[in-house]
Amino acid sequence: MSLYTEIFEQPDRLDALLSLQRNNVEKIAHEIRARDIQSIYLAARGTSDNAGRYANYLLGAFNRFPVTLAVPSLFTCYQQPPALRDTLIVGISQSGQSPDIVAVLEEGKRQGNLTLAITNVAESPLAKAADFVLHLTAGPELAVAATKTYTAELMALAMLSVTLSSDKNRWNELEKVSGWMKDALNLDEAVRIASQRYRYIQNCVTLGRGYNYSTAFEWALKLKELTYIVAEPFSSADFQHGPLALVTHGFPILTVAPNGGVLDSMLSALTRVKKELNAELVVISNSHQALQLAETGFAISSQVPEWLSPIICIAPAQLFTYHLTIAKGFNPDMPRTISKITETS
Repeated sequence: MSLYTEIFEQPDRLDALLSLQRNNVEKIAHEIRARDIQSIYLAARGTSDNAGRYANYLLGAFNRFPVTLAVPSLFTCYQQPPALRDTLIVGISQSGQSPDIVAVLEEGKRQGNLTLAITNVAESPLAKAADFVLHLTAGPELAVAATKTYTAELMALAMLSVTLSSDKNRWNELEKVSGWMKDALNLDEAVRIASQRYRYIQNCVTLGRGYNYSTAFEWALKLKELTYIVAEPFSSADFQHGPLALVTHGFPILTVAPNGGVLDSMLSALTRVKKELNAELVVISNSHQALQLAETGFAISSQVPEWLSPIICIAPAQLFTYHLTIAKGFNPDMPRTISKITETS
């Protein structure tokens, strides 16, 4: 098993999650309604934290929940947790091993709140601390860099959102995700060839906005983990303030800009950095306009709706990072310094 094979497992794993956990998600949604939950407090680290950024937009836009990303140190280092009432406390962790995430759920339950663990290990400490467990069913993930568990986390959150809104059309769109993912993975050879152009870069930024703010963070994290590039993620809106000063001729800007509510603002930002500052653009999109601005463009299916695009857009980004790692002469299955499970308290 390698990082490369796990990337290509994703369509089947997403299909399995959809079928195996649908009844469980319906039970969780029923209890959320019964408890009259008013807000969501979400604890995660690393890649799972990026899934939390997706939840911010998804559960806010479709389900009208205020979603707060937890500050676990308040629960552990400072032992001064916030007062939480009528709140769903969600812990997201591939391994379910992080003591600080477990501490958030335990305190949330102590205060009388409903708790949910989203994890790939059904018997983990996080799962045992929760009222409900949404098992990712992604199978063992042996590669240090998380890929299939990340997209499974996004799918799990999408399933929960759809179930809470009882929207049959969105369920139909969920059932198409694995097919769209297969289409994106078919870009593999094109991505491999394109990655050679960037084998000498040492610094870059990743841009996204809205639902794909999460994708910008996840792409940057994978680049740091595997290629050791200094990759900084930004919202395209925030980037046009102080960080714009980073851009000089040929500076690489890796962008996720699919069709949707933020596309016009993304196009405005990309046009500015391309035409005024001569940046080098790598773009993942299903917008012809966005792809036309890119030196290197990767097109996902035109049918992908914006709310599901983070699940699809990360696939070319994963492939890009994998092939760039090899182009730089590094081993994507043995990144330096880091290990699979990081326990923080």
